[in-house]
Amino acid sequence: MAPRDLSIHVNGVRFPNPFVIGSGPPSTNARVICRAFEAGWGGAVAKTVALTDTEVINVSPRYGKLRTAAGEVYGFENIELISDRPLEDWLQEFREIKDRFPDHVLIASIMEEAKKERWQEITERVQETGVDMFELNFSCPHGHPERQMGAAMGQVPEITREVTSWVKEVAKVPVWVKMTPNVTDVRLPAAAAQAGGADGVAAINTILSVIGVDPKTLRPLPTVEGKTTFGGYSAPAVKPIALRMVAEIRQALPDLPVSGIGGVMTAWDAIEHLLMGASTVQVCTGVMLRGHQMVSELNDGLAKFLDEQGSNSVEEIVGASLKHLTTHHELVESQAKTRALKAAARASRDNNWSAEIVKETDALTSNE
Repeated sequence: MAPRDLSIHVNGVRFPNPFVIGSGPPSTNARVICRAFEAGWGGAVAKTVALTDTEVINVSPRYGKLRTAAGEVYGFENIELISDRPLEDWLQEFREIKDRFPDHVLIASIMEEAKKERWQEITERVQETGVDMFELNFSCPHGHPERQMGAAMGQVPEITREVTSWVKEVAKVPVWVKMTPNVTDVRLPAAAAQAGGADGVAAINTILSVIGVDPKTLRPLPTVEGKTTFGGYSAPAVKPIALRMVAEIRQALPDLPVSGIGGVMTAWDAIEHLLMGASTVQVCTGVMLRGHQMVSELNDGLAKFLDEQGSNSVEEIVGASLKHLTTHHELVESQAKTRALKAAARASRDNNWSAEIVKETDALTSNE
């Protein structure tokens, strides 16, 4: 039997399957991205790059884990910054990756401070390498907020719209904007990105957090030189929040493609993102904990699910569960109607008839 076709087209770009490596350690250089493509991932978002004169210095340790009593990781925090490698190295590697894997989708994640000339310079230089798409990092929760980069940019819809428009002026390939969850209403920056010309959004980046406190030293984790900073929270614990935000964006902006991110460890986790309206699903922390080979399970699980549903393509299940979402007010009204119908049905049963036969007859007559 021929393998199930899991391809999907988004913004005119064909993904061999909807599963994409999220920007971060699993896409930190050409070597690991090529390994991901060899394993079967449909696309990869490279680790975020900036112009070479943007100083990036990472620290160690920079991760923290939350575990169940059985030792299973359900929460993960990182204080890792964007790529600390020179842009020039990345430009060469982007070319090498596309030469080796022309049919896989390579997405460049870029991030700069709010200066038009810098955003347009990095866009033009990167797209010359042949990347398929851009993802604008307006969502890193802890990287260079003092320079209004990352989430400090994505939390202000006006800036989100303006910077997106700068990139769209020079971009020749589709542009996604990566959403921060550290906002009151994710629909506002998503709408701003669309107003700026974005072809889609990715949702969500990590949630600002403190993973915990060392009970012996009383120092928050991960501890670096006795201190820490707020970091980005991910792993299975964030999936319910991510699913909600993916659905909110698709309900508010039904024509805007969403790349779902957050808490994917299994095939069903990924399918839930698709059902909530995501066209592609990104995985970062899951790969850090399980390895690039987890994509085999994702592909097998999705193929089985499509067969069970009698679906001919991935597109057919995208957003299939959105019709079942409503407001609490409508839930109350719907339940009241159901209860009224049940009460009426009980009233019409034979064992409810009394000796007042004429009265009972009149009560059940529509034109009395």
